[in-house]
Amino acid sequence: MNWNDMIYLLPEVILTIGASAMLLVPVTGGRGAKLSAKWMMIILLAITAGALIYCSHAVENIDQSRQLQAMFALDGFSIFFKLLFIGAIAMLVMLSEDFLAEGKYSPWEYYSLLGFALCGMMFMASGVHLITIYIGLELLSLSSYILAGFYKSELKSTEAAMKYFILGAVSSAILLYGISLIYGVCGSLNLLDIAAAMSTIVTNDALMFGIMLLGAGLCFKIAAVPFHVWTPDVYEGAPTPIAAFLSTGSKAAAFAIFARIFYTGLHDFHLEWNYVLATISALSMIIGNLAAITQDNVKRMLGYSSIAHAGYVLLGVISLNALGLRGILVYSVVYVFANLGIWATVLMLRRHQYAGERVDDFEGLSRRAPLWAFAMVIFLLSLGGIPPTAGFIGKYFLFAAAVQAGFGWLAVIAVLMSAVSMFYYLRLVVAMYLREGVEAEFAITTPLRIVAGICLVVTLVLGIVPSSLIDQAVLSSSHVAAHAALTPHAGR
Repeated sequence: MNWNDMIYLLPEVILTIGASAMLLVPVTGGRGAKLSAKWMMIILLAITAGALIYCSHAVENIDQSRQLQAMFALDGFSIFFKLLFIGAIAMLVMLSEDFLAEGKYSPWEYYSLLGFALCGMMFMASGVHLITIYIGLELLSLSSYILAGFYKSELKSTEAAMKYFILGAVSSAILLYGISLIYGVCGSLNLLDIAAAMSTIVTNDALMFGIMLLGAGLCFKIAAVPFHVWTPDVYEGAPTPIAAFLSTGSKAAAFAIFARIFYTGLHDFHLEWNYVLATISALSMIIGNLAAITQDNVKRMLGYSSIAHAGYVLLGVISLNALGLRGILVYSVVYVFANLGIWATVLMLRRHQYAGERVDDFEGLSRRAPLWAFAMVIFLLSLGGIPPTAGFIGKYFLFAAAVQAGFGWLAVIAVLMSAVSMFYYLRLVVAMYLREGVEAEFAITTPLRIVAGICLVVTLVLGIVPSSLIDQAVLSSSHVAAHAALTPHAGR
């Protein structure tokens, strides 16, 4: 490693130092300064974003060591996702302000853990080596386990954290075993070296088993069936801002490494694994949507919905064409903003300790807060893929990619399940507009207004004028697409 490598890693270095400093603040007597913690985190995120933009322009003039290049990439794909992660965490910081104030929890540890989780997500997006990806994934996972149990005095929160930790540890062991088998066959953990080795292998049982184990570990991280059982319980028990984090930033990071690994490293072995992932995708869409119909708890319903959306994103992975890769990037953006908008609206409700937990809590919302009820409708329509919202653009790319790759039957299932999803999304709309309900406490704070407002504008603008997002997705995915030898009009 040399000093140029440190410049190359500047955003991650800044974020690590800042998160570590925030962790030490309570020891120095600054525990009570809650506003300072929030603004310090916002400033840290702004500096990290500035450093990332600087590095993205200076990368051509930075001479990195060969060892770093084999493990870490600062390309358009990683920069796209890193900026998305930073934006998502910034909005989560604003969503968390009331939660920290009402629960009397120290914000320093909370924001520090968010900072470490973001650092792990950024390493995942840039990882071109399976060990780099694994370390980033574990940093994200360990931070998430602690954050899920941040309601230390609540049994439901502790139970959620324990379930998440135990199942997460098992999935990590499975992932590592898969990585070890891939290394044993290919002789390297660099994705480009793996791709080169696989181009010479016709079939290999150990390699196939390793890919299946690797895929199983990754499917746990995106909550795909049959590795989804933790999702509704953890979403229900975790603090609402953390449930929002798990369903947005954490999931988008998992989408990023799924795309990077399978498009860059495993594309020449795709006939061996894409039908397995196709089955997982179909089951995720079917089980996630059908199970969500029966839920009265909004957080559990959103948990099952996220399982279904993992199935949609897998369409882009198994398609293995330029359209599918582009669709993963587009869908990650629209999914993150629509979900954050929904969670901001949920946090405005104060009937239960965990905010707006039940469908009944939304009754009469259109009369008490017509703007935010309308915003909630737009977010739900976006998740359902209804035009002119951004969700329609994201699903169009994923469905078209599946059809182009010969998975028309899977695209049909996806369209049918999207229609099913509108049933439980419209339950909330009916509650907001057609029921009187009991007046619940409703707190529209400035941070919640800002987050919901930003998400509403982004969801509508990207749905009506999506060209800028599409162009950026094309540009950002070009580097990964080149490694997989993809063309804009043909799949493998």
